[in-house]
Amino acid sequence: MPRNTTTALFDSEGNNRTATHLSTSIIITVEGRPVGAIQDISIDESRPNIAVIQEVGTDGFIDSAPNGSTAYAISCTRTRFARVRMAEAFGRAFMHVKSQRVPFDIEIHDIFHDADAANAIITVVKNCWIKKIGYSYQVSDWVVSDKMDLVAEDIYSLLNGSNAVPNTGITYINPFEQQADRGQYRGALDAPGLMNAFLID
Repeated sequence: MPRNTTTALFDSEGNNRTATHLSTSIIITVEGRPVGAIQDISIDESRPNIAVIQEVGTDGFIDSAPNGSTAYAISCTRTRFARVRMAEAFGRAFMHVKSQRVPFDIEIHDIFHDADAANAIITVVKNCWIKKIGYSYQVSDWVVSDKMDLVAEDIYSLLNGSNAVPNTGITYINPFEQQADRGQYRGALDAPGLMNAFLID
């Protein structure tokens, strides 16, 4: 391993290894059904703003805190394959945005952790609403692709078959952050003791 970064170049026994994350180990499902012919999917998690607090007489900020809930935006491009359009591929029996009546969940199965799918990391994008579906027919490209934008209520990850996230070797563990990360809470800021978390006597 490089002495400055400690990046692992070999496994624990000194053998060659591939540790780069590849998209070939990803399966995307809706209600247990794989969504085929996906070209790309992106998920953006963002807080709308972080408020920074100033005070008179201090040349700088004295505190900072989020002032809004985390937002989740998903976009996906899929080649139209086997007559199936975008919403149909995501398990909906309709083609148009206006027809959606109830939200759906997307699961992303990441099998890089082990060849055994039982050890896959499953990320759940909870209660997705379709915001936009777009497609175009072009003379320059005969392949038809559908694009879809969604908004979700929540996102969390679990190790398949257990109420846990993988051990990454990080020593600082906050139980509320981990509970939110695995979907027990919608966020970690409503847990008790926030103002005392780093209070120094």
